[in-house]
Amino acid sequence: MAERIEDYALIGDAYTAALVGRTGSIDWLCLPRFDSPACFAALLGDERHGRWRLAPADGGRCARRRYRGDTLILESEWETATGTVRVIDAMPPRGEAPDIVRIVEGIEGRVDISSELRLRFDYGQTMPWVRRLDGALEAVAGPNAVWFRTPVHTTGRDFTTYSDFTISQGQRVPFVLTWRESHLPAPRAISAEHAITQTERWWSDWMSTCTYDGEWRDAVVRSLITLKALTYSPTGGIVAAATTSLPEHLGGVRNWDYRYCWLRDATFTLQALLYSGFRTEASAWRDWLLRAVAGDPSELQILYGLGGERRIPEYEASWLPGYEDSRPVRIGNAAVDQFQLDVWGEVLDGLYLTRESGLASDADTWRLQQSLVRFLEEAWDRPDESLWEIRGPAQHFTHSKVMAWVGVDRAVRTVEQTSLEGPVDRWRRLRAEIHADVCHSGYDEERGTFTQYYGSKALDAALLLLPQVGFLPASDPRVVGTIRAVQRELMVDGFVQRYDTTDGTDGLPPGEGAFLACTFWLADDLHLLGEDHEARVMFERLLSLRNDVGLLAEEYDPKLARQVGNTPQAFSHVPLVNTARSLSRHGANTGRIHRQHPPECTPAGRPDRGSC
Repeated sequence: MAERIEDYALIGDAYTAALVGRTGSIDWLCLPRFDSPACFAALLGDERHGRWRLAPADGGRCARRRYRGDTLILESEWETATGTVRVIDAMPPRGEAPDIVRIVEGIEGRVDISSELRLRFDYGQTMPWVRRLDGALEAVAGPNAVWFRTPVHTTGRDFTTYSDFTISQGQRVPFVLTWRESHLPAPRAISAEHAITQTERWWSDWMSTCTYDGEWRDAVVRSLITLKALTYSPTGGIVAAATTSLPEHLGGVRNWDYRYCWLRDATFTLQALLYSGFRTEASAWRDWLLRAVAGDPSELQILYGLGGERRIPEYEASWLPGYEDSRPVRIGNAAVDQFQLDVWGEVLDGLYLTRESGLASDADTWRLQQSLVRFLEEAWDRPDESLWEIRGPAQHFTHSKVMAWVGVDRAVRTVEQTSLEGPVDRWRRLRAEIHADVCHSGYDEERGTFTQYYGSKALDAALLLLPQVGFLPASDPRVVGTIRAVQRELMVDGFVQRYDTTDGTDGLPPGEGAFLACTFWLADDLHLLGEDHEARVMFERLLSLRNDVGLLAEEYDPKLARQVGNTPQAFSHVPLVNTARSLSRHGANTGRIHRQHPPECTPAGRPDRGSC
C-alpha cells in the first residue's frame, strides 16, 4: 500500500519527476517525460506495480529528511539499533539520458541495507526482460530500456532485483538507474558522486537569480524550486502536478491526470516567476503559451501537452486498484474538450502582464490578442463548464463571465497604455456590457453576494478573485458581501471549499477536500480589506500544512488531517508565493501588481447593485 500523500518528497530534472516516500521507496516515476507511462506505479497500487526501495533491511520510516540547501537533492536518514545511515536521492541535470542517482552513506556504526528494484513499464502492466550486459543490468520492454548500475552484488528472484549489503561509517555506495530508448546503444555510465556535485551546482546557479526578499523566504524559495521542478525544460511548459489520479476524496472518483499544462495557471505563475527574479522561466512559459494557443481562437483548449500537444485522450487504467482504492485511475484528461470561457481571459491577462512587466512582445503577439478578443465578442454570453471543469450541464458561471471581462479589459488597457492600435471604443462598450450583465445576473440582491452561476443560490470560491482581477474594488459592498458569504458557507475547519459538491452541479458524487489555492485567495482578500492579522494567521496555517520538506498537494482534508489530490500541485505553490509577497511587511520586491479599476467600476458612494 502506498504511503500518505504528504509522506512523499519530489526529485526531478525539469523533464520528469519521481516521488520518494519516507520508507525509502520510489513509488512513482514516469520516463522520459512527466506524461510518459510510469515504470514505478506503486503509488496507485502496491509493490507489484513497480517501485524501488532502498533503505535499512529492517524497514521502517526515515527518522528525518531534508533537501540539501536550496536544491532538489533529498537526504533521508534512518537510525537503527546498529547505526545511522543516510540515503541521498537526486535526478541530475539531463545529459545523454535521464538518470536517478541514489547514494547510501554510512553515518555511524554498521547498518544492513536492502535495495529492491521492481521495474514494471506501462503503469505497472508490463514486466521487462532483464539481462546482465557490460557490468550492468538491462531491463527491456517494447520501446523502453532501463540500465541499472551499482558496485554491489545483485540477485534476481520473483522478477525483482535485490541488493543486500552492510554499510559502515564513512562508506558510500552508489546506485544509478538510467532510461534509454530500447533500440539505442547503452547510455554511458555516469559517476554518482560527480552527478550529485553537478546537481547541487546546477540548483545553486539557478537560485542565484532569485530576488525575493520578503518574509517567509524559505517557504517561498521551496515553492519556486518546486515550480522549476514541474517545468518541462525543452518547451517551458509547466505541468499542474507530477502525478495522476491521486484522489480529491479518498476512495472516491474525483481522480484526474494533472501531468499537463493548464492555460489558466498562466497569470498566477507569471506573477510568481516575474516578481521573484526568474524572467527567463517567465519568458519561456509565455513563449510556450503563444505556441500552444496559436491558430483559430475558437479552438483554444484549456490544457495542452508539454510541447503544446492538443490531443490528450482520457482512458482508465483498469489494472491499477488506485490510491487507497480510489478508482478509476485515469490517464489523459477529457476536460481538454470542454468549453471554459475563463481561459480566454486568463491568456489575455497573462500576455498583458508580460508586456506590462517589460518582457519583449512583437506584432504577432498583439494580433493573437486581438483575435482572442474577437472571439470573446461572439462567445462571452455562452454557458460553459467553468474553471472547475464540471462534468455536469454547462451553466452561465459568474467567474467565467468575469474573466471574459478581464480579457476585454486588458485589451483596452493595452491600447490606452501603448502605441498599439485596436477598436478600443467598441471594446470599451463590450467591457461595460459584460460588467453590467455580471452585476445584474450574477449577483443575489437578497443574500448580498455574487453566486456561482446565473440564477443560482450557490457560492463559488473563484468569486474571491473579483477584486484581485480588478473587476470591483475589495471595498465594494457586493465584494465584501461575497467574501463574508464564502467565509460563512464554504469554510470547513478554517479552509475554503471550492463550492458545494452536494447539489449535483458538477455531475459527480459529493465529497472532496479543501482546495488550497482558494484559501490563499481568501487570505489575499482579507489583506485587501485591511484585515492583515486575520490574513497572516490564515497564511501561517496554510504553511503549516506543508509536509516536512515543504510540499503541498492540491487539497487538504481537515477531517482526516491529510493532504489529498495530485502532488506537488503547482496551483498550491504559486499562490503561496504570491500571497507571501502580498502580505510581507518588508522587502523591495514585495506587493502584488496593482489592478486599477475602470471608471464605471468605482462609482462614488454605495453602488447601484443592479448595474455598474
